[in-house]
Amino acid sequence: MRRKLVWVFAVLIIMSMVLGACKKTETPVVTEEPTKEVVATEEKTEVVATEAPVVDAWAGVEPAKEIVFWHQHSGSREEELLKIVDEFNKTNEYGITLTAEYAGGYGDIFTKMLPILNTMDVPDIVVGYQNQVATYQLADAMFDLNELMNHPTYGMTAEEQADFFPGFFAQDVFTMFDGKRLALPPNRSMEVLYYNQSWLEELGFSGPPTTPEEFKEMACAATATPYSGATAEGSLGYQLSIDTSRFASWAFAFGGDIFDYTTNQFTTDSPAAIASMEFLQDLFEAGCGRIVSENYGDQTDFGNGTLLFTVGSSSGLPYYGSAVSAGAGHEWSVAALPSATGTPKQNVYGASVGIPKTTPERELAAWIFLKFYTRPDIQAQWAKFSLYFPTRASVADEMEAFFLANKPYKTAFDLLQYGAFEPPVPGYDFVRDEIELTMAALVDDTTLDVATELATLNGIANEILADQMSQVP
Repeated sequence: MRRKLVWVFAVLIIMSMVLGACKKTETPVVTEEPTKEVVATEEKTEVVATEAPVVDAWAGVEPAKEIVFWHQHSGSREEELLKIVDEFNKTNEYGITLTAEYAGGYGDIFTKMLPILNTMDVPDIVVGYQNQVATYQLADAMFDLNELMNHPTYGMTAEEQADFFPGFFAQDVFTMFDGKRLALPPNRSMEVLYYNQSWLEELGFSGPPTTPEEFKEMACAATATPYSGATAEGSLGYQLSIDTSRFASWAFAFGGDIFDYTTNQFTTDSPAAIASMEFLQDLFEAGCGRIVSENYGDQTDFGNGTLLFTVGSSSGLPYYGSAVSAGAGHEWSVAALPSATGTPKQNVYGASVGIPKTTPERELAAWIFLKFYTRPDIQAQWAKFSLYFPTRASVADEMEAFFLANKPYKTAFDLLQYGAFEPPVPGYDFVRDEIELTMAALVDDTTLDVATELATLNGIANEILADQMSQVP
């Protein structure tokens, strides 16, 4: 029953939104019946059916002039986003003015969205992970982008749609909601292994580990032998962030998953998940790993040369680079997580941008911005600044010079072909809380039985999922 009140409360909110959505008065779409034309001939009179005229539901819709975008970017990334927004406001032919508002982190935005679904108080565009967008759609609260995707005036051409990397483009199409497209991907990131190449060479290794056994050997060697160039005291092989994406990443590295897409059930107790947590328990028991004790503490320790390995998002590349430059100045790069199967399986993720249901005018204006925001030239600008990965192939084709100047980024980019994804299902935010509690307990007390704890976790996860899916309108 851990934290059950949190997600039960959220379910109650969503139920109220569903009821509100059901009470909405929708304007019926009037279509003309096929007409019948009487054709007279000398021999007989024939009745010939003619096609009904195609009715364009957007023909008389004028895009709203003022719209709002809730995003999670802060600092220099927010400044760069505001430049993109300013360009849109100055150049779009419809006179649309978009206001980009920092609304907190992903969790903050999710919490703010739940009580206002299906009201006019929602933002016109909202950033969110696929599981968060799926939770909103439990209340039928998101606009289906398919309504405009192929529109002759406002839509994207077949070539433009094909330019998106297929896996990324498919991520925002929800089969559980009749194939509706509820968002577009502006960028993606990936979990990678950050490693200190200079320290590895001092320890007698030529490069990063490719198997879990090599990972443990190197991590324990580093724990026993400090790096000569370190700018702080201490020596450790690996620090683990208590984060569901780390849990999923290690399960992927051991060749498995935490969700079964054929049964639509969580599998947090899959053989791979069990093996990965037993591996981490063993690493902690050997004294070669410990939990990250403060925000970005692993990044700081990696920079000062006292930590050999850390696993984190590729979006952290500029921050790791800064930490190393301000610290030990060692050679470093990124690699795939060590694979137990011989083939990498990388956790690729990223929030998308969707349009909450409001009015046709607001929805159309929001769509016009999404087209601009995912345009290749804008993607190139954003990728080079943020070090997120672009989601359109033509952008990558034009980044060769950038790749040469940013080798860790290129290394990570080349691993995208091994991508796997976390579950895009309603309630995953609440499941993540449960995963992190269990994960912390297992490495804090290495005597706990992994299989037993993960089986209990799996029961809770699927109970949350069942409760969420029961609210589908």
